[in-house]
Amino acid sequence: MVRGIRGATTVSCNDAGEIQAATKELLQAILVENNLSTEDLVSAIFTVTSDLNADFPASSARAIGWQLVPLLCATEIPVPGSLPRCIRVLIQANSTCTQKEIRHVFLREAAGLRKDLLETI
Repeated sequence: MVRGIRGATTVSCNDAGEIQAATKELLQAILVENNLSTEDLVSAIFTVTSDLNADFPASSARAIGWQLVPLLCATEIPVPGSLPRCIRVLIQANSTCTQKEIRHVFLREAAGLRKDLLETI
């Protein structure tokens, strides 16, 4: 079955190295938490807030071996008062887990974004 897995993290500034490190940390945590390998991945959609343009999160995914995974980057809707410097991802993966068993990962300042997802685990 294909399952959707959400994740998000933040960086302290618009710096390519920070974006790369935070994205890699997030993606690796999602794989570990959901017992997935790169071969299980169907695709991933990344969004970043409009204050982040120093690098594409997809570049970080490629750097950790996601060369054959279809990836897309976009800018998040700039809702007033929303969390700044945020990188979000929606991963579609083949998994035998039920939706309730999927582990969504929110790191750093993004930890409070979707408490409802985290509480269902």
